[in-house]
Amino acid sequence: MPEWITSRTNSTVQHLRKLMASRKYRYESRAFVADGSKLVEEALRWGLGVEALILREGVDFPVPPGVREIRVPESLMKEISRMEAPQGVLALCRMPEPEPLALKPGSLILDGLQDPGNLGTILRAADAFEVPVVLCDGCADPYGEKTVRATMGAVFRRPPVQASAEAVLAQCRERGIPLCVTALSDQAEDLRRVDLHACVTVIGSEGQGVSEAFLTAADRAAIIPMSPRCESLNAAVAATVVLWELRRSS
Repeated sequence: MPEWITSRTNSTVQHLRKLMASRKYRYESRAFVADGSKLVEEALRWGLGVEALILREGVDFPVPPGVREIRVPESLMKEISRMEAPQGVLALCRMPEPEPLALKPGSLILDGLQDPGNLGTILRAADAFEVPVVLCDGCADPYGEKTVRATMGAVFRRPPVQASAEAVLAQCRERGIPLCVTALSDQAEDLRRVDLHACVTVIGSEGQGVSEAFLTAADRAAIIPMSPRCESLNAAVAATVVLWELRRSS
């Protein structure tokens, strides 16, 4: 039988809102929220520990055995959801246990990528091209509401590893894996002439680019060839080009 919640002060409602608002609270709770029917379907399909489904009254959505069903009125769903037009389906998901860093050639490192939409788009593309991704210091939270939505379910299928830049550099040295950074410099090589599948490749933040630690340690630098009248590409677009080259060279 479904539970009915009608009060905004209910502890479950407060928990959901805090999960959507606070990265620190998400990691303390080891939980996050998926908002929208497509994302919830993906979470259930890939077995990412769905603890509860929060459904707007009148919404028809199958609830698997063992999953808590919570029904709320439309007015309360609008307060919980951050979507402009809530679909009336949310899932309370358990965050997967963190995977240890195990670098291998052909991986993509994201360095300080702060925009949730860009990060989600990159994780979606990496899933499509089956490229492992490591998130380093300063990246947006892969389990934040905006990022999860932008992944279109990829965060459930291929959860990213999170590690410090120091840990990534240490494993590159230990395993003899060349490090390639994307950089707008005169010394950077045409991306098409670099064997990215033999390296780990670093994409930097939208505003700052690759951090000094990676630039200093890099074995090679690569640049995406483009018209001289264009200064740069959006981080998600640049990363997708790199991911395509990674897949092509494999």
